[in-house]
Amino acid sequence: MRFVVTGGGTGGHIYPALAIARGLQQRFPGCAIMYLGTNRGLEADIVPKAGLEFHAVRAVGIKRSLSLHNLKVPWEALAGYREARKLIRHFVPRAVVGTGGYVCGPVMLAAARLKIATLIHEQNALPGITNRILSRMVDRVAVTFEDSLKYFPRRAGVRLTGLPVRPEVLSASRERAREKFCVQENELLVLSFGGSQGARSLNRAVAEALGSLAGRQGLKLLHVTGSGQHAEFMQMIQSQVFSTGLPGNITVVPYMYEMPEALAAADLVISRAGAATLAEITVRGLPSILVPFPYATGNHQEHNARALVSRGAAEMIKDAELSGAVLVKMLDKLLGDRDRLGKMAEASRRLGKPRALDDILDLLEEIIRGKG
Repeated sequence: MRFVVTGGGTGGHIYPALAIARGLQQRFPGCAIMYLGTNRGLEADIVPKAGLEFHAVRAVGIKRSLSLHNLKVPWEALAGYREARKLIRHFVPRAVVGTGGYVCGPVMLAAARLKIATLIHEQNALPGITNRILSRMVDRVAVTFEDSLKYFPRRAGVRLTGLPVRPEVLSASRERAREKFCVQENELLVLSFGGSQGARSLNRAVAEALGSLAGRQGLKLLHVTGSGQHAEFMQMIQSQVFSTGLPGNITVVPYMYEMPEALAAADLVISRAGAATLAEITVRGLPSILVPFPYATGNHQEHNARALVSRGAAEMIKDAELSGAVLVKMLDKLLGDRDRLGKMAEASRRLGKPRALDDILDLLEEIIRGKG
């Protein structure tokens, strides 16, 4: 069995593609997988380190504003299509899976025209332009959010699968995790983070909120600043009220290597609203306060957040409205109402898709069988 996997540009496209590739290797032992990306995206560095065969093809996106850049798009797209077609014809895969990004355009188009089984996976509640176009050409579409179904044509054969999450997130023991982070049975742990690089506005709000949260009985806060912003965060809080060190109920770290355990131990999460983050939050059944990144393409993080808010699983604070006072007010409202927090957790759990990877692979097998 041979498979081609493609997706590029950002981690939001690459990591789901890698999860699917690992799933294929487990379901079809000994299968060969080729990953197609670009030389400019993060995939050129990440994929070879993951041990997969990697080839680059040309791909370029259309700028939303008037630009001379757009004049070369048709030529680059044609060149990328020819490169992808040549690689696919030589590799002879049983199926091609795409997870988004400009590179999916030429790769998935080439596979579809070669009559190879094709599947695209859309991570966000607001689908990207590339996947919306490709949905009219590929065999099936898998989506993470129910809210994205309306953006695809009915004949696209769309199925709600969810987004694959790391196995460690699913298997982490809450009891052992709470012991690890020294959380007592009657305490609530709030976990806040802004991604591996951190989120400056979220760091600023947490820094402003610490004075109100410090020393609170029954509350622990674990805040992850992001490696690049840790020194700046510590400087912020030292200049305010904590010149002698952090209170015992507050823990601040630059990076959380044990994020699966941290999620397992948490009672409430404060974070951005990337699709992968929300998949992990909901699969653990965690209520959340979401602060969408306002500069994400198409403002898709706000669409992701609203998908949870509308179902009672989360609250949202817009980045422009975020401050320490606003954050404390929201925390007081939620932490002071255990019943509501429990209902939010139930709503989050209902949205979680622990079988996302299996469902995607099942759908892919279904397509392959249909192709004979």
